[in-house]
Amino acid sequence: MPEAGEGLHGAVEVRRSRRRKTTVSAYRDGDRTIVSIPARFSRAQEREWVQRMLDRLADKEQRRRPSDEGLAARAGELSARYLGGRADPSSVRWSSRQGRRWGSCSLPERSIRISTRVRGMPGWVLDYVLLHELAHTLYAGHGPQFWALLEAYPRTDRARGFLEGFAFAQDAGDPDADPTQGDDDLDRADLTAEGAADPAQGSPPDC
Repeated sequence: MPEAGEGLHGAVEVRRSRRRKTTVSAYRDGDRTIVSIPARFSRAQEREWVQRMLDRLADKEQRRRPSDEGLAARAGELSARYLGGRADPSSVRWSSRQGRRWGSCSLPERSIRISTRVRGMPGWVLDYVLLHELAHTLYAGHGPQFWALLEAYPRTDRARGFLEGFAFAQDAGDPDADPTQGDDDLDRADLTAEGAADPAQGSPPDC
């Protein structure tokens, strides 16, 4: 049976499953957080893993909504990793004045602005938008050389599909279109990999 509670992260619903053996998962559902755990967990294990998964979700959400400084730092990391450090923008900031664009790059100033519509989207989508604008500091147009730069990023096609689908949903007037809902919104943890108590060796008592 689901168990509901309140915490620092808002309402939390814990769902125990007899079929779930070695994983814990958590995701946001409106103003609630759903945490699914194995039915065998003790109360102490439940508290430990609920808090651990809430912290992981909060950390992921913080990475999705970086400050201007965090956005610029991420752009620098992406430039170094995928563009050999050649893209060196003069500034990288969020902007609410991008209209239907996901981002823009002003030349020759090399200033990058990322639409606030991207804020909260999966991190790999934000990374693609940043890389797209970083590539524009090297090539102004969308010719073969430009797209060749983005081939180094393994999620280019997937991110473009995500953005196209989101834009289509908005144009179609879908009230449920939510930029935060990517397939990595479900945070999972493998208990065997993260040091959970082995039931064969006993579990801590309920307390």
